[in-house]
Amino acid sequence: MAKKEKAPKVPKAKKAKPEWMKTLGNAYSIASKAQPLIGLWLGLIFIVVLAIGVTIGIQLGHPIYVTILTVPLATLVALFIFSRLAERAAYASIEGQLGAGASVLMSIRKGWHTVPGVAANRNQDVVHRSISRAGVVITGEGGHAVRTLMTDERRKMERFMTGVPVHEVLIGDGEGRVSIRKLQKHVTRLPKKLSKAQYREAAARMRSLGGPNVPLPKGPMPNMRKVPKR
Repeated sequence: MAKKEKAPKVPKAKKAKPEWMKTLGNAYSIASKAQPLIGLWLGLIFIVVLAIGVTIGIQLGHPIYVTILTVPLATLVALFIFSRLAERAAYASIEGQLGAGASVLMSIRKGWHTVPGVAANRNQDVVHRSISRAGVVITGEGGHAVRTLMTDERRKMERFMTGVPVHEVLIGDGEGRVSIRKLQKHVTRLPKKLSKAQYREAAARMRSLGGPNVPLPKGPMPNMRKVPKR
């Protein structure tokens, strides 16, 4: 009697890593380049907070109970400090580069749509265009000549996006400029002038204008303000 051939084993598909693990991994990679000892510092912070909790627990007469409560607290403290260090390292890695402002703007995902590099000149001054419930936001990167590009883009938007507020933001250090580190906070705090329906209509109209006119480096900067949850 012929032996039955064994069916070939189908290799199991590897489970994809959760998004929060990928985000933490990328953030740690960026932060470790700026702070090579970040892992050691985070470990020490965790141990210090845990030691404080254990000491309090011993004094209260409930060391095990207080220690159990302190573990998640120590984890949160370490993650909070890590998120701040990673955010600082992310900004430092793109500061001064062409398209840094676009990276920050494109990392704002909820209620924002950004088209980078809609205008530029020979001096590598560049303008980006965004739409949010605050209206159209025209962001300029570069020297004094970028103001002319921003003015031209503003006039274009005022003609094409009738009734939609237009804001101008100039990136950089100095009077009348917003630093790259404060850019996201600045633009997201602009007063909301459009309803959700008006925003969707304005976003659709802006998308019809097409994509960027200037090639820029890819890879938006991850938003490190919120620690991802499981």
